[in-house]
Amino acid sequence: MAASPEQFRGQARLPRFASPLRYDLRLRPDLAACSFSGAAAVDVAVSAPTRFLVLNAAELAVDRASIRFQDLAPSEVVQFEEDEILVVGFDRELPVGEGVLKMDFTGTLNDQMRGFYRSKYEYNGELRNMAVTQFEAADARRCFPCWDEPAFKAKFKLTLEVPSELVALSNMPAVKETANGPLKTIYYEESPLMSTYLVAIVVGLFDYIENSTLQGTKVRVYTQVGKSNQGKFALDVAVKSLDLYKDYFATPYPLPKLDMIAIPDFAAGAMENYGLVTYRETALLYDELLSSASNKQQVAITVAHELAHQWFGNLVTMEWWTHLWLNEGFASWVSYLAVESLFPQWNNWTQFLDETTSGLRLDALAESHPIEVEINHASEIDAIFDSISYDKGASVIRMLQSYLGAERFQKALASYIKKYAYSNAKTEDLWAVLEEETGEPVKDLMTTWTKQQGYPVIYAKLNGHDLELEQAQFLSDGSSGPGMWIVPITSCCGSYDAQKKFLLKDKTDTVNIKEFTDSLGADGFWIKLNIDQTGFYRVKYDDELAAGLENAIKAKKLSLMDKIGIVEDSYSLSIARKQTLTSLLRLLSAYRDESDYTVLSHVTSVCLGISKISVDATPDLNKDIKHLLINLLLPAAKKLGWDRKDGESHLDVMLRSLLLIALVKLGHDETINEGIRRFHIFVGDRKTSLLPPDNRKAAYLAVMRTVNSSSRAGYDALLKIYRETAEAQEKSRILGSLSSSPDKDIVFEALNFMLTDEVRNQDSFYLLGGISLEGREVAWTWLKQNWDYVLKTWPSSSLISDFINSIISPFTSEAKADEVSEFFDGRIKPSFQRALKQSLERVRISAKWIESIRSEPNLGQTVHELLQGQV
Repeated sequence: MAASPEQFRGQARLPRFASPLRYDLRLRPDLAACSFSGAAAVDVAVSAPTRFLVLNAAELAVDRASIRFQDLAPSEVVQFEEDEILVVGFDRELPVGEGVLKMDFTGTLNDQMRGFYRSKYEYNGELRNMAVTQFEAADARRCFPCWDEPAFKAKFKLTLEVPSELVALSNMPAVKETANGPLKTIYYEESPLMSTYLVAIVVGLFDYIENSTLQGTKVRVYTQVGKSNQGKFALDVAVKSLDLYKDYFATPYPLPKLDMIAIPDFAAGAMENYGLVTYRETALLYDELLSSASNKQQVAITVAHELAHQWFGNLVTMEWWTHLWLNEGFASWVSYLAVESLFPQWNNWTQFLDETTSGLRLDALAESHPIEVEINHASEIDAIFDSISYDKGASVIRMLQSYLGAERFQKALASYIKKYAYSNAKTEDLWAVLEEETGEPVKDLMTTWTKQQGYPVIYAKLNGHDLELEQAQFLSDGSSGPGMWIVPITSCCGSYDAQKKFLLKDKTDTVNIKEFTDSLGADGFWIKLNIDQTGFYRVKYDDELAAGLENAIKAKKLSLMDKIGIVEDSYSLSIARKQTLTSLLRLLSAYRDESDYTVLSHVTSVCLGISKISVDATPDLNKDIKHLLINLLLPAAKKLGWDRKDGESHLDVMLRSLLLIALVKLGHDETINEGIRRFHIFVGDRKTSLLPPDNRKAAYLAVMRTVNSSSRAGYDALLKIYRETAEAQEKSRILGSLSSSPDKDIVFEALNFMLTDEVRNQDSFYLLGGISLEGREVAWTWLKQNWDYVLKTWPSSSLISDFINSIISPFTSEAKADEVSEFFDGRIKPSFQRALKQSLERVRISAKWIESIRSEPNLGQTVHELLQGQV
């Protein structure tokens, strides 16, 4: 039996000899003093002989004299801050069975957007504080002592004491309220079994609007006073999503109400707290006159994602953070399912390839990680809330659904939800249910995708009537990893009617396609693998097959998803030096007549990537390459123009914005001048129809291209708009433009502006994401000068990682990678270690790519030939 509290240190998880059944929590936040006090009474089940109770507590002052277990006072109480645990020791062994642990505690309403924190807002011109919680992943322990791990599910009964004029919300509805002078006490209904990271409290001044689902669940959207009309769109999406999920998961929404609330200071995009979902304002609020089409889409996807969690995550919860992807991958995938059903005209499943692309790009790094990742300390959890858990997770689910078939998959999911409701599950539990329901070898297939990092590239070669396939792990640095996968291969030949599907289980395989090749003429012959990009892999075709696909694109024979897959694979293979930039530019020319938003969003992203690398790789050719890329995008841009047309589709509005921004970034003078002209009109009349929200980012970037330290009127005009607007979306557009000037002094000034209290800490990533290529060096100097302050102000993994990724990744030389490594030597912390390694790897990949581009013999000649061909 344990003799000393010391033995509980350095453990990844809490001991299992005692677990909570029910928390009775009373909290009293003081919004003026930014502090809070609380009392906890926890029903605890002791399941094995112990003299100790061990739970989590961090940044809390626990009143030792108040601690009791039943009538026993502890003989020792030790808080280990580094381990974030509280060890309560007693003179004698605690009896096996149930007892109540009581204690009082105090804490600070911090400004770090985690735990129990304060957010600032303006009411009647006066600055006020609201109190908000953000507990995922491991920050409930910053609000009250608890067993802060997902598997320790318990019931929660909350009581809040708050100033009587304020609104106070929690997971469950209030059942009783009593007034006591300037304060009121609110008692909330007891919750069903849930994990600590989903407990939520918000206290402040709010307006709300409400509606009900078909089964009568009341849904509300809370906003700052005066903004409630901006919650209408999200409310509509929420009500419809709840109805849709109830049917899809064959299980009703489990709580009596659902509140969604916009928080001015919020580190993530949103948080799925059970029954009280919190959002940053840009992810929940939508205004017909002030928001863009892409904002509207972001709101719909985010709401659908968080509400999917009410089943996948909240009702059935991952057993430990290793299985985080079960929460995030599923919620991401299901949110597209919901939005596709609500807004079929948005072509949402094709847009899903944005997620797949993002997962494929990150997972091609040697410094990626498996979907299922070992977690040994709370400080490691935040770093895995990344593109692997979300985007790769969602993409392998789409791959599995495509392999099993939609109907079988849905039925099996509903069984899984029923089986593990109010409980916890591991990845293997999901595979077991899917296997049982479908009879397919799901576990063997999927383990290769979740337990090892990376993914394969499939080399496809035509040999007579045989298609020869070979798999190898794809890495962006051009090397080949040891990974092997069971790959669901889909292929079509000359038409989508002629398809073959099979599992590639070995390194190589051969498929006989005589039946297809015989029926096709040589001129129309093409083979496409990975139909509609449902598989999480890339394909490298031999020259003959690649030429056939290029012709198929020109002849408009391919689906939107396949056109996206071909250009994305080709771009990544070029970075990895598996094909030339010359051949990539030839392929891009096949997209000249493209007018679809979903395809062009990938084409423009590839164009901007090529433009950036060519600045360093081939400075003499850079102007011609930009000219070539501009000519590729101009036909679609000219067709749309700057002004909205009657009856225009949602996707055309998005496309206009996408193309104008790309043309400005590529330096197209005509677009830049028109953007500046419209901006000047807008400065004089903010309601002008000449610059609607969708086109503003392009105009702002155009203005910033011409700003320098001796001609800074545009920068100052943007700052003035930033200071005068109350709209979070407008503020984010401006922040994303301020650092895009080619003038180093202006970039430096913009970065310093980020350090002032005029910019919320949550919004730093907009400014960091906009830094111009010319501003790379000055941004790095700025980061070194301000590193200690930055680390202290943005401590959470996601926020500090933005600084690292945005400032380091754009460099392209081995020498710079060495310089960065040297600076961080001795400064590394777990919160950003992974981001730093990934950024340095990206720099070294770019350096190798540049070397390869410089050795391409026909690049210059091809660029000039293609330019001639465009005339």
